[in-house]
Amino acid sequence: QVQLVESGGGLVQAGGSLRLSCAASGRPFSTYTMGWFRQAPGKEREFVSGLSRYGSYTRYADSVKGRFTISRDNAKNTVYLQMNSVKPEDTAVYYCAASFRATVATMGGLYEYDYWGQGTQVTVSS
Repeated sequence: QVQLVESGGGLVQAGGSLRLSCAASGRPFSTYTMGWFRQAPGKEREFVSGLSRYGSYTRYADSVKGRFTISRDNAKNTVYLQMNSVKPEDTAVYYCAASFRATVATMGGLYEYDYWGQGTQVTVSS
């Protein structure tokens, strides 16, 4: 079992920055691909960013490319999402997720992930 706990959400003005953290416990952190997803009210959960086991490969949704950066610290069992130049359309509940199966090619897929955190709210005001 893997437990994931997100933190760092909150209210931020458009153009500002926020850093989300996701602390993992359970199986060795370095054995799974990590992802960030988000879900806005009335919308489906969507992929934001993914990071391979040792941090060699990353993927980003087109909507956040160049603004968000995913990283991981395997020594701290934590994955981060640095959000810069945020926009009102970034408002959503953000979830981190862990996968033992996802590859670089598949890490954008919702159903590739085995474990999910409870989510943290990010609200961007205009």
